[in-house]
Amino acid sequence: MTEQHKDRDLPRVKFLLVDDLDENLLALSALLQRDDVELLLARSGLEALELLLVHEVALAFIDVQMPDMDGFELAELIRGSERTRNVPLIFVTAGVRDERRLFKGYESGAVDFLYKPIEPHILRNKAEVFFQLYRQKQQLALELRERTETLRLNEMFVAILGHDLRNPLSAVMMAATLLQRTYKEEVAQKASQQILNGGKRMAKLIENMLDLARARLAGGIPLARASACLGEITERVVQEYQATYPGSVIERRIEGDDNGYWDGDRLAQVAANLLGNALQHGEPGHPICIGIDGRSEHEVVMVIANRGVIPADLLPVIFDPFRGGEREAGRKEGLGLGLFIAQQIVKAHGGSISMSSDDQLQTMVTVRLPRR
Repeated sequence: MTEQHKDRDLPRVKFLLVDDLDENLLALSALLQRDDVELLLARSGLEALELLLVHEVALAFIDVQMPDMDGFELAELIRGSERTRNVPLIFVTAGVRDERRLFKGYESGAVDFLYKPIEPHILRNKAEVFFQLYRQKQQLALELRERTETLRLNEMFVAILGHDLRNPLSAVMMAATLLQRTYKEEVAQKASQQILNGGKRMAKLIENMLDLARARLAGGIPLARASACLGEITERVVQEYQATYPGSVIERRIEGDDNGYWDGDRLAQVAANLLGNALQHGEPGHPICIGIDGRSEHEVVMVIANRGVIPADLLPVIFDPFRGGEREAGRKEGLGLGLFIAQQIVKAHGGSISMSSDDQLQTMVTVRLPRR
């Protein structure tokens, strides 16, 4: 965005002048009048407070000596309001320089003092500093809104794209299945199996993209809760992975009651993402250990452990999506959404998930699930 475009989008800077004498307001207005500045004039503290309820101002000049409510009292009221407490205040006084009054003014929230008669050059320069700071604040807020909207539109585009890709992908996989059943030749079998394997991987990526959109745009991943057994859920996942990794050893241990009121399909997705991560990154030849502890009355804890160490600097962001910067070149790890989606599913159940990696060359993922 160009600076000129930014300036067109930003409203005029509003500047509050508070003085009980019309001639003082007229003189200050003449000195500070600019095309990009809107001057708000108040002849009393009460009138100033009324203006501050309606307008957001970049700076306020306040006369100290006013009847009914002096500048110090007005400043304390401004600082006491959440809406106006960050408005910079500059006191203007015709009195002699008094250290006690100066201290009281800064204690009331002033950022500076100006003594009459005011030097026009000093007045303009001081005001200009605060105008520039306020402009920068407005520009940053505008950029943040625009980038947030861009991100929202990008994520919405991903959701729509992922949804629309499923239909042609389903057609490709159905055609591959038909080829595999019809033609028994080895070449046809290998080709159709490659298409099916690629289609399954694409389907998983699409589902991950849709879950990412659900987590970010739809307020979280939806659940369909019912009575479920965590041991049975993980066992189905283990059987699927042992067909894909025939040489792997996956040990299981269950203690206590592993039943709860959960979304079984979603927890299977958690187990699949975590187990797949352990099989992919664990040291070959060492078993993967899955432990389910249901001895607590209120929660069930699942721990998946594998040999291998995660770098300490990666652990704090291990559940962040799109961790492209941490991946080695050439490694086919997908978009890095698996752990993020697992985290979101566990959160939707009201639980927690954490990962640790110690000096014993072991990485552990701990999932805590409330029974209800």
